[in-house]
Amino acid sequence: MSDFLKGLNPVQLQAVTTIQGPVLVIAGPGSGKTRVLTFRIAYLLSQGVPPSSILALTFTNKAAREMKERIGHVAGPKSSQVWAGTFHSLFSRILRIEADQIGYPSDFTIYDTEDSKSLISSIIKEWNLDKEAYPTNSIKNRISSAKSNLLTPKAYEMNSEQMSNDQASRIPQFHKLYSEYVGRCRKAGAMDFDDLLLQFFRLLQEKPEIARKYRERFQFIMVDEFQDTNFLQYGILKKLTLYQGSPRNICAVGDDAQSIYAFRGATIDNILDFEKDFDGMQTFKLEQNYRSTRHIVEAANKVIGYNKRQIRKTIWTDQEDGQKIKVIKAINDTEEGRRVIDQIMELKTRDHLPNHEIAILYRTNAQSRIFEEHLRRHNIPYKIFGGQSFYQRKEVKDLIAYLRAVVNHRDEEALKRVINFPKRGIGNSTMSQMAALAAAESITLWEALVKAGPQTRSGKAISNFIAMMAGFREKTETLNAYDLALWVAKESRLYDEYAGDHTIEGLGRKENIQALLDGIQEFTESDEEVYTGEVKDKSLASYLQNIALLTDADEGTDETDFVSLMSVHAAKGLEFLAIFLVGLEEQLFPSFMSMNSQDEIDEERRLFYVAITRAKAHLWLTFAQSRYRYGQMRYNEPSRFLEEIEPDNLEDTGGMVQELEAASAPPKARVGGAARPAVQVAASVRKIDPATFIPSASTSIEAGMKVLHMKFGEGQVKLVDGARENRVATIYFKEIDNPERRIMLKFAKLMIVD
Repeated sequence: MSDFLKGLNPVQLQAVTTIQGPVLVIAGPGSGKTRVLTFRIAYLLSQGVPPSSILALTFTNKAAREMKERIGHVAGPKSSQVWAGTFHSLFSRILRIEADQIGYPSDFTIYDTEDSKSLISSIIKEWNLDKEAYPTNSIKNRISSAKSNLLTPKAYEMNSEQMSNDQASRIPQFHKLYSEYVGRCRKAGAMDFDDLLLQFFRLLQEKPEIARKYRERFQFIMVDEFQDTNFLQYGILKKLTLYQGSPRNICAVGDDAQSIYAFRGATIDNILDFEKDFDGMQTFKLEQNYRSTRHIVEAANKVIGYNKRQIRKTIWTDQEDGQKIKVIKAINDTEEGRRVIDQIMELKTRDHLPNHEIAILYRTNAQSRIFEEHLRRHNIPYKIFGGQSFYQRKEVKDLIAYLRAVVNHRDEEALKRVINFPKRGIGNSTMSQMAALAAAESITLWEALVKAGPQTRSGKAISNFIAMMAGFREKTETLNAYDLALWVAKESRLYDEYAGDHTIEGLGRKENIQALLDGIQEFTESDEEVYTGEVKDKSLASYLQNIALLTDADEGTDETDFVSLMSVHAAKGLEFLAIFLVGLEEQLFPSFMSMNSQDEIDEERRLFYVAITRAKAHLWLTFAQSRYRYGQMRYNEPSRFLEEIEPDNLEDTGGMVQELEAASAPPKARVGGAARPAVQVAASVRKIDPATFIPSASTSIEAGMKVLHMKFGEGQVKLVDGARENRVATIYFKEIDNPERRIMLKFAKLMIVD
């Protein structure tokens, strides 16, 4: 046996040394997946396999670099000849050689995302299409999806379902726009990122001799993160391996439980159905976790067990039990932020954890705001991954610039940022004239606009802008910070600018605008200053001063020891000693966008699984009973995922374990929820016959009434507060532990009994 194989466990050794035929390696979190991949390549080389006949595909350049470095350490210089890289980089390399076979020049241009969007935007403008009906980002993503599903413009037009969807979505011209985009790319001798895969597939499909050439070259194919492949990527792999006489030496490495990129086109079916395409496949399950302590591993196993479609495995560890998982129940998101940072301070002082071993993970990037503010107040360095710091995001800076310009018309930088966004026909040449006038007469840019702006080519647009900003200024006398900010966001059309973009990125920008507005709402609702206890000035000027103190501090820090803040998606593949997974509430995690089907809920559960398995030793799960969302206080149920963890793995923090047991829903009680064993709230709760239980209209529930709840039994309504769809009832359920519950009536199922 080669010396480098001696450190492998028995299953890893089998996965590394089984090199003939199709192999599926199911690699649980922390199970040594990268080691198996690199050692497998090193083993192939040690067996005399030519390095140029090995194709190793990854999803990121970073992963490809790490793989090459590790192979080099084990196998030496010859490993540099292995074809290891991303799908896009390796296939573009082949296309450079073979481009003329499919009508492209060998020096074809590769359009990046901005190039593609610019071309699409030009076509929309030339064709006088409605920009709101045909937003550039949405059209680009739709074209990308079509290509990833092997739908050329002609195939798209022949697909009646797609054409019907376009009619229903009020974009009947999409197929023509798609065709025009493809035609112009080809005319320009350009391929976008999706073309690098689609045109390579086409090369294999249409040119049998070329396909034979690369099938004979790549005798051994390995794919990392196989669960993240899409329909087109898997189609290419099958073209290279499933042919007459093929040795079918393909090794797919991945974990169906970590398939979290459906929104990018990845399909879990590829890994679940791999054996259907490759009969005689050998499967190796890497189930030993070298990363996490027992309580974390057991919790992960229990939660993922609720997913129906999966490759069953049991992750285990021989590490110590470690600390139990802690659950933090906060009254609101502000308290959630404070308590998380308090726990971080304790980790740093008591356990001497460095900042870089601590991470805060959230479902949406907009959640970072609260934690950023508290970290800054405690002078704890941090870094945002997978996105910018909240206050540095373009959409956030846009709205803050409007608010700054409203409070202070002399704020030239704010004025320049907003005067033509959203576009209102005030171009750069006009602004250059105004800047020159301001400099010549020693007046502000605003004064120059008022004095001479109406006489320029953009005169009407400038006059309208001045009137709008003056109207905003007048509102500062009568509106608090939140009402004024909301008014500005809507009347300036800034909110509409972002609300019209229905892509994943567009929804994120809209969420960030809303998160800023929610922060301003919270500022106006709180009656005392955080530190002084004095009555707070709730004006917009006071809010902006408060934000400036937060956003100006620590910019450009050279710190290398920082707390990491990131979305769960961005955390995949990483690990930390301590993880704080925050915002674990229904409609947030799982996301409200995942409530349409069991498959979507299952993907959210896989995302939760990925999050908790990032933790090596310390894991906190936190949720807020209420938080501002869309300008209103929303009352939240704990995430169903909290209820799926065994109480034995949780630390009892103020009765939270019993409360989570009590909150466990009966089978299929929630939208999109999987059936799971019902947990009794208390032995004394009388059983209620579902056949006779008829929920009353939520609008008819009033204080003083007696009601029945399917889980909690009989209760007395003590109080109803809130308005319309936000009414919340405080109910005393005498038959359960922790009997007083606050329930949002529009989600509750209550039956009035008298």
